[in-house]
Amino acid sequence: MTLGSLRRRLVAASALVLTGALALSACGDSDDSGDSGGTASNTSVDSKLAAMVPDAIKSDGKLSIGTDASYPPNESVDPASQKIVGWDVDLFSAVAAKLGLKTEYHNAGFDTIIPGVQSGKYEIGVSSFTDNKEREKVVDFVTYYSAGTAWAALKGNPKGVNPDDACGKSIGVQQGTVQVDDLTARSKKCADAGKPAIKQVVRKQQTEVNNDLVAGKVDAMAADSPIVGGAVKKTGKLEIIGQVYDTAPYGYAIGKNSGQLKDAVLGALQALIADGTYKKILTENGVESGAITDPAINAAQS
Repeated sequence: MTLGSLRRRLVAASALVLTGALALSACGDSDDSGDSGGTASNTSVDSKLAAMVPDAIKSDGKLSIGTDASYPPNESVDPASQKIVGWDVDLFSAVAAKLGLKTEYHNAGFDTIIPGVQSGKYEIGVSSFTDNKEREKVVDFVTYYSAGTAWAALKGNPKGVNPDDACGKSIGVQQGTVQVDDLTARSKKCADAGKPAIKQVVRKQQTEVNNDLVAGKVDAMAADSPIVGGAVKKTGKLEIIGQVYDTAPYGYAIGKNSGQLKDAVLGALQALIADGTYKKILTENGVESGAITDPAINAAQS
């Protein structure tokens, strides 16, 4: 079975309305300054693309980035160094390096990041966001990956969970993700057919969802395919059930008033694809199956 991609987060429309309190605060906000080293430190600067970076960002030579580092292997906190790590971080750090910029990652609650980009608290959001039309109303996106939903159960699927008919089953899911809406829609079909509803067990962080499943507290879980694949590999106690579905693009979230920043980021990403850096980062992290060849600005499918 081929894994299609990554975390696709869905913020409710109400959460996209910028409020003063939300703009000025982020749950668990912390800094991880500097670039991630490795590939980023070896990336050459493209002077033409660097010239497109807005002066306000050039002035301090760094990008302030909002990310929810609770979604391994995309973005998470390394327990040893307490730095934010993951292939999503590695890739964007290379994008920034191509523009001659350092990166400063801020660990924040997922649903605070887009409002933070709107307010100017963050200059960009890098957190496995699904580019969708609702979000494009308030921020711009540069797409960089193709993502889908996958399900997992304990090895042997002891509760006999079928993703296409999970009526009456308890399914773990992270709050704010597209999987919440997916399970809600599937549960409604169950009810309409006179069957028991799906019991959603919603957790704040994906790691909590993973732990619930390993402990047998839920019958299965639904998340982005690389996240599920990562959990299966790490725990050794889970297996993927069903097929990956509902693929959609991931995008970097950029403020509507950021001038040519989105064009510079797009150009940097295109350059990394052309020189092989993009493929190298994805392959090293085992997520190359969701690679794209044509990144775009605001390419939402729905």
